[in-house]
Amino acid sequence: MSLFSGPIRRLALIVGLAAALGGCIQPLYGTLGPGVLENELQAIKIEPIPDRFGHYVEKELAFAFNGTGAEVPAKYRLVVKLKQKVQAPVVDTVTSRATAATVVGDASFELYALGKSEPIMHGVAFSVAGYDRFGQRISNVRAARDAEIRDAKAIAEQIRTQIAARMASRN
Repeated sequence: MSLFSGPIRRLALIVGLAAALGGCIQPLYGTLGPGVLENELQAIKIEPIPDRFGHYVEKELAFAFNGTGAEVPAKYRLVVKLKQKVQAPVVDTVTSRATAATVVGDASFELYALGKSEPIMHGVAFSVAGYDRFGQRISNVRAARDAEIRDAKAIAEQIRTQIAARMASRN
């Protein structure tokens, strides 16, 4: 029986493969060099999005793309279209009032190079956030708004991830 048989051989093979393939993986949020992906994301100008829900999504996107607040000349233009609806899936049979509600946010987006009319990419994002409804009106309003904000954060993160993945694959 040789020294390199059975479990020792397998362990050596696994360690060797891990070492050889370790440099093949490129992290999505890692750097491609001296900040290439970060600079590309910071150069995205977000077109104004109407309504309160649009305001939340726009602000979350601005932070996701350029959380540093650095002034970077725009190279791209992002157009986001939102749809939102509130569903009341649970209704109390005694009072006939909804005891819970769900805010559904749906976004479609297109990324354009500045001065171009053809989109570089397009995509969709979707989020659902639920909340409980109470007897007090102000509690319901605040809970609904918190659900909208959770939806906006999720949608902005999905849009950022899709755009970052696309830009990382182009570089």
